[in-house]
Amino acid sequence: MKPASFEYVTARTVEEAVRALADSEGEGKCLAGGQSLVPLMNFRLARPPLLVDLGQVDELRQLRHDDDGSLVVGALVTHREVAGSPLIAERVPLLAEAAREVGHAAIRNRGTIGGSFAHADPVAELPCVGLTLDAEIVAAGPHRRRTIAAADFFQGPFTTALAADEVLVEIRFPASGAERSGWAFCELARRRGDLAVVGVAAQLERRGQRLSARIGLAGVAGRPVRAVAAEAGLSGATPDAASFRAAGEAVAASLAPPSDIHGSAALRRRVASVLTERALERAARRLEAA
Repeated sequence: MKPASFEYVTARTVEEAVRALADSEGEGKCLAGGQSLVPLMNFRLARPPLLVDLGQVDELRQLRHDDDGSLVVGALVTHREVAGSPLIAERVPLLAEAAREVGHAAIRNRGTIGGSFAHADPVAELPCVGLTLDAEIVAAGPHRRRTIAAADFFQGPFTTALAADEVLVEIRFPASGAERSGWAFCELARRRGDLAVVGVAAQLERRGQRLSARIGLAGVAGRPVRAVAAEAGLSGATPDAASFRAAGEAVAASLAPPSDIHGSAALRRRVASVLTERALERAARRLEAA
């Protein structure tokens, strides 16, 4: 298959990209790694009349930590760079671990974190981590830049709060403030590299004697979700097999996942429960080793 005809613009700055999108009256699309958009165009499931190539916008390749401890990841940072960055491994290791589960090597080499967030596939790994860690998405529009909480950014299948004339600039992961933490990302796919059926991100944090948990899930709804009941049940609990089993059961009880050719709702509930328990056990081992 070949895409329908389209115009092509190479932006050199964020402002140029925003202006091109605005001139297209909301019909243009940004091209980053192209690992999601190009296949959709080839099958003519997407027919944007304009592509705005972001590849020459150096601002979008930044990877840094700010004075407040936040990790800032530019939209064009690739999955491979996320997975292999020493800075990310030190500051947000859960993000690095999840990035290693994204697709195959060729996809990780080209695909970008900004593209993954903007595409908002309900089974995607990195948006799930973003929601789990309360990330913030910075978007640039014609008049201003704004910051959107991950909880507000993902609105449904392939739908975000990003306006048609906005460019996703960066994702900010706030410092946790925990004295110690442990993390894990687990997913089930038919084959390694395939889209996940269900994915679970878990982070355990200890402040003094108090334990808290963050749990996010992908593939169980039209967008990534937080397992708030399971998190509440683990607050202050002893991190042991019994509490993790209870958390998995709480996750299963809270879900109403879809059924499709990849798995029934019952399968997804069961897998989500098992993966939650498994991710928490792995996170607890890392917490104790910290």
